[in-house]
Amino acid sequence: MNTYTIAMIQMDIVFGSPEQNRERVREKFEKIKELTPKPDIVLLPELWDTGYDLKRLDEIADPNGAYTREMLAELANQYGVYIIGGSVAEQKAEGTYNTSFVFAPDGQLIHEYRKAHLFRLMEEEKYLQAGQELLSFQVGEMPAFLQICYDIRFPEGIRTGALTGAEVLFVVAEWPNPRLAHWRQLLIARAIENQMYVVACNRVGSDLNNTFFGHSLIIDPWGEVIAEGGEGEEIVTGTITRELVADVRKRIPIFSDRRPHLYTL
Repeated sequence: MNTYTIAMIQMDIVFGSPEQNRERVREKFEKIKELTPKPDIVLLPELWDTGYDLKRLDEIADPNGAYTREMLAELANQYGVYIIGGSVAEQKAEGTYNTSFVFAPDGQLIHEYRKAHLFRLMEEEKYLQAGQELLSFQVGEMPAFLQICYDIRFPEGIRTGALTGAEVLFVVAEWPNPRLAHWRQLLIARAIENQMYVVACNRVGSDLNNTFFGHSLIIDPWGEVIAEGGEGEEIVTGTITRELVADVRKRIPIFSDRRPHLYTL
């Protein structure tokens, strides 16, 4: 399979209420089944279960991500889609992580990623543990890489994914006002410099301290925006094709022209 239809659930998040947010996600998936063509891949935003209610994570975080895993596995199987599961607050023995789970259409967990770069402006480092791995994975036949929000400001990590063959970068986020220009320009740069698709799902709405502007994006390997959400709740859709990645990388062979021995500090 070389062509994939994407659906990004650009949604508001109820602050600190996992139960309400889980119900809202289930309602959004009811809308997914009405889409034509049927999507192959569905994305959720960052911390869709709790929002940035970081001070109460000891009370509301999902122990070992168990509830989230069960729920997303069920939805993936029910709707026959890959789910890039946004991220949730995952409570483990050593602390809480900002964790994303990825499921195949048969409900099998195929990847998990814990946010590596913690955002000090929202005090993540006070309440969250940093992830320690950057690994690629497969969505169908397409090599993929996953990052969470602030991670996109660190091109070294994303280049690691590209060098392992990733053809699409999935991003899940709660990227707040007023940095819309940063959001768009960073994502476009990541697409151009790595000659890959970038599929980025951002939330909308507000919490006690921030407002969020949506503008979920699908960007092709030339850096062209092929789908973009507005600032309200919606499902943003688009299609990505593996052949375009191969064509762009053939036309401008940046990976074979790299000189890694010059890049060492």
